[in-house]
Amino acid sequence: MLQLRAPARPGFPPAARRGYNGEMQATIYHNPNCGTSRKTLAILVESGADVKVIEYLKSPPSRDELRRLYERAGLSPAEGLRRKEEGAADVAEVGDEAVLDAMIGNPVLIERPLVETEKGVRLCRPQDRVREIL
Repeated sequence: MLQLRAPARPGFPPAARRGYNGEMQATIYHNPNCGTSRKTLAILVESGADVKVIEYLKSPPSRDELRRLYERAGLSPAEGLRRKEEGAADVAEVGDEAVLDAMIGNPVLIERPLVETEKGVRLCRPQDRVREIL
């Protein structure tokens, strides 16, 4: 896990700077090999947020944490499934519990990046969706 802090930049709302030391707290479930995930992380850092980076392929979230994140985002686990990956099609229509089981067993099936702030959770595809919760 990595903590990133950067000075606030012009163009980002002052409300996005709440939390510890006046900075908004954000957690990103990140894959550094993904361009969209890297761009989302850059937006978070540029916004002045205090960013907790979780490389979910190395440190996957628990089943309960995934369920909580999707509920907070207003998504079903199937909507958070990375359908481009092998095996995703087999579980996509089976039901939420099977999707969560598959994601826990193979975290590459978790679509990225997921970002959480005090304002909510977003699956940031495209990366600009992160601005909705800053």
